[in-house]
Amino acid sequence: MKEKIVVIDFGSQYTQLIARRIREMKVYSEVIQPNDVDKVIGSSSSHVKGIILSGGPRSVNSPDATDVSAQIFSKEIPILGICYGMQLIARHFDGKVRSSEKREYGNTAVKILKQSSLFKAIPEKITVWMSHGDDVRTLPKGSVATAETENRVCAAFEFSEEKIYALQFHVEVTQTEYGMQILKNFVFDICGCESSWSLENFVTNRIQNIREEIGNERAICALSGGVDSTVAAVMVNRAIGNRLLAVLVDHGFMRKEEVEDVRRYMRNGLGLNLKVVDASKEFLNVLKGVTDPEEKRKRIGEQFIRAFERESARAGEIKYLVQGTIYSDVIESAASGSTTISRIKSHHNVGGLPEEMNLKIVEPLRTLFKDEVREIGKILGIPEQILNRQPFPGPGIAIRIIGEITLERIEIVREADAIFREVLEENGWMEKIWQSFVVLLPLRSVGVTGDKRTYGYVVALRAVNSVEGMTASWSEIPLDILKKASKRITNEIKGVNRVVYDITDKPPATIEWE
Repeated sequence: MKEKIVVIDFGSQYTQLIARRIREMKVYSEVIQPNDVDKVIGSSSSHVKGIILSGGPRSVNSPDATDVSAQIFSKEIPILGICYGMQLIARHFDGKVRSSEKREYGNTAVKILKQSSLFKAIPEKITVWMSHGDDVRTLPKGSVATAETENRVCAAFEFSEEKIYALQFHVEVTQTEYGMQILKNFVFDICGCESSWSLENFVTNRIQNIREEIGNERAICALSGGVDSTVAAVMVNRAIGNRLLAVLVDHGFMRKEEVEDVRRYMRNGLGLNLKVVDASKEFLNVLKGVTDPEEKRKRIGEQFIRAFERESARAGEIKYLVQGTIYSDVIESAASGSTTISRIKSHHNVGGLPEEMNLKIVEPLRTLFKDEVREIGKILGIPEQILNRQPFPGPGIAIRIIGEITLERIEIVREADAIFREVLEENGWMEKIWQSFVVLLPLRSVGVTGDKRTYGYVVALRAVNSVEGMTASWSEIPLDILKKASKRITNEIKGVNRVVYDITDKPPATIEWE
C-alpha cells in the first residue's frame, strides 16, 4: 500500500470532498469512521502520512458528540482539524469551546496573524467559507493562534512543533480562496507526500479487487444507460468477462426514446451482454397513491431489487448485483457508515434498498464523484457520447412528478422534458449545461387558451452547472431560449398552461426536487 492521507469522517456533507481534493493532487486519500481509527492508523504497515479531522453537524459539547481515539495524537503523524475537527483538537488539549455569540455562515473575511507552514504563499487577508455555531473561546496551552475572522473569532491555531493544525473554515470547498494551496501545504510540505497516485492506478487495482471478490461466480448489473452504471458495467466486464449479465429494467419512468438509445449504445458500442426487461406495470402498481418522496424512493429501490432477483433466477445461479452507486448518492442517503451524517434523501440504490435480499452488492464506484467517474470512463475507452450524457436519476421521471404518479403525468413530464432538451440543443445551449430536466408541480393554475378559461398543470424547468454533483449553480439560460421552450410546451402539451424556471443553487436546494 502506498502512502496516504486519512480523513476521519465526523458527518460533514463535505467530508469526501476533502479526500477528493487530495486525490486531485495525485496523493491517495481515504475516508474512515472514528471507530475505525485504531485499526487503520495503529497498523505498522498503514503508511499513513497525515490525518485530517473533518467537519460535522453537531457540537463537540453535545452529550452525543462523536470523539476520536487519543492515539492519533501520539503517533507523530501530522494532523489537520477542520471546523468540528478543530474544536475536537481544542477540547483534547484542554481548550474551551463555546457557542458562538455571532454565528458565521458563508463567505467570511479572515486575517492571517502569523507565519505558518500551513499558510505558505497565502495572502494576509483571504475570504473563506464558514459554517459553524461553536468557536474556540480559549486556546489550548502551548498553541498559537495563526488566523482570526473579522469578528475576532479564532480561525486557526497550531502546535507547530507537533505538526498539529486547526482551521475553523472549510478549505475543501471552492468558495474558500487559496483552499487548495492550504491543503497542498499540509499534504506536501508538512506531511511530505509525493504525487504518485492516479485514477489509472485506481482502475487497475479496482478491477483486480472485483475479480477477487466475485471469483468464479456470475454477476448481474443494474444498467440504466447513464454514465455511472455504464462505467461500473464496463469495469466489472473487464474483471469477469461474459459472466456479467447487464439488465436494463424499464420501470416506465425513462425519458423519451431512452430505452432504445441505451439498447443501441450498450450492444453496438460496448458489446455488453444486455437484456431489457419491461417492468413498467409492476412499478406503477407499487407507487399507486404514494406521494411522499422518501416512500417513492424506497419502493422503487425494493422493486428494482426484486426485478433483478427474478432475472438472476431466470439466468441461473447468480450471486452478485453490480450497481453504479457513486459517493454523492451515499452522502445524501446518509449511508457512508457515519453515525452523525444527516440524511438528505434516500437514493433508490442506497437508502432505498430492502433489508433482506438474495444478491450481494458490488459497487465499484462508491468512493468516487461524477467527474472522476467520467475520467475513469475515458480510461476504459467508453465513447464520449455516453460519458457526456447528462446525469439521470435511477428513479427517473418518478421523482420529477411531485405528488402521485399517474400515466397522464408521466407522459406530460416525458414530452415536456423532450421539448426542453430539443430547444436547448437547437440553440447550442445543451453542451453548456451539466443537467437539465422538467418537474411537474402538484398544483394547477388558471390560464387562457383560445379565449377560453383553462385550469392546467404547472411545470418547472431546471438546469444546473456542476462538477461533482455536491454543489451546483443554476444555469443562466438566455430568456429567448426559455421563452421558446415555454411556448412549445404550452402549445404542444395538452393540460399544461404555465411554465416556470428554477433559479436555486445547491445548496440550499438539491438538484432534483425529490
